[in-house]
Amino acid sequence: MAEASDSRNAPSKSSPESPWSVSKLNTSVKGWIDRLGWLWIEGQLTQVNTKPSWRFSYLTLRDTQEQASVQLTAETSLLTGMQVPLKDGDRVVVLGKPSFYPGRGTFSMRVSEIRHVGAGELLARIEALRKQLASEGLFDPARKQPLPYLPTKVGLITGRGSAAERDVVTVAQGRWPEVQFEIINTPVQGPTTVPVVIEALGELDADPDVDVIIIARGGGSVEDLLPFSEEALQRAVADARTPVISAIGHEPDNPVLDNVADVRAATPTDAAKRAVPDVAQERMLIDEARGRMAAALRGWVRRERDALASLRSRPSLADPMMAINRHREEVDRAAVSIRRDISHLLQRESQHVRGLRAQVSALGPSATLARGYAVVQVLPRDGSEPEVVTSIDQTPPGSQLRIRVGDGSITAAAMSTTQAD
Repeated sequence: MAEASDSRNAPSKSSPESPWSVSKLNTSVKGWIDRLGWLWIEGQLTQVNTKPSWRFSYLTLRDTQEQASVQLTAETSLLTGMQVPLKDGDRVVVLGKPSFYPGRGTFSMRVSEIRHVGAGELLARIEALRKQLASEGLFDPARKQPLPYLPTKVGLITGRGSAAERDVVTVAQGRWPEVQFEIINTPVQGPTTVPVVIEALGELDADPDVDVIIIARGGGSVEDLLPFSEEALQRAVADARTPVISAIGHEPDNPVLDNVADVRAATPTDAAKRAVPDVAQERMLIDEARGRMAAALRGWVRRERDALASLRSRPSLADPMMAINRHREEVDRAAVSIRRDISHLLQRESQHVRGLRAQVSALGPSATLARGYAVVQVLPRDGSEPEVVTSIDQTPPGSQLRIRVGDGSITAAAMSTTQAD
């Protein structure tokens, strides 16, 4: 009551008789607020409204201790230029100037700079390293090595007695009971993690029996997972000749190792599934392949059998001797015809020969001699060949003669010669 009385009695620039206008009130408030100037404010973002097409973005910053919040206005280019995009729940400090808009009677802060704090600062560092390594090509898919179908031995780098180790080994052995492990236990958080993990990675990479390496760790905070975003570890993994699977944390976690490793697994369990095949599934695939091959073979045999049946049904194969018999009959007919023609020819030629022989016999010397004619030859005294006597001059008296008749020859001597009348 006393305070109310003092307020009524205190000098005032306004009264029921002379009240302020809304415009005057808002102008006065704006003047008081403008005197605050630029301020650094810390809080947690609870609402981020932004679009690339907007010139300004609008955010809500909430006090981390009290139920209090303030509206922020920032140029959209400020948000898009940040290494780590802003999202609800980020803890930040902002540099802004309180602004009061008399026309609407609203209050907000015009922000010119935003910085992550705590985990947000770590995320910013991680994102900067991620961009640097990406620009160097360490995330290039062409550098990724394929995982072996069935590794001889799986190298595992994880914490001693950790749930990650148990998950990887149990799931892998459940999928392929014969799988072998080479396990190296290392710290998975703290300042000694990176050098020890790099040493273990080098040892497993040098082992010729190790075909794939899994780096596994359970979930944790950004600070807990920070060693798996250190640059030295990323370069060691990139230089490894053995394929590396990153199994750090859970699905939402995303250390830089996930980008550099050859394969990113969402969880250690997922890493085990990616490293070794499922024997039951492989057997099922083999059974399916056998079934397909058997069906294909049966189909091929059926088609070939049908093709053979079609060929055998053709006349040429149904009775293969038909063509031979047909040609044999043609040969037999031709042989009979040839024999007949040859017989006729022989008969005709034989008759012709007999006729010629008769003509020769009738016209030859033997036939003439047989009819009573004789051939007279004179035998010269000098022993030369006999000469046929065609003139009496050839046979003077005393000449030795040979008279050839039809059945032989007669030797005689010329007694005398007489001229023809």
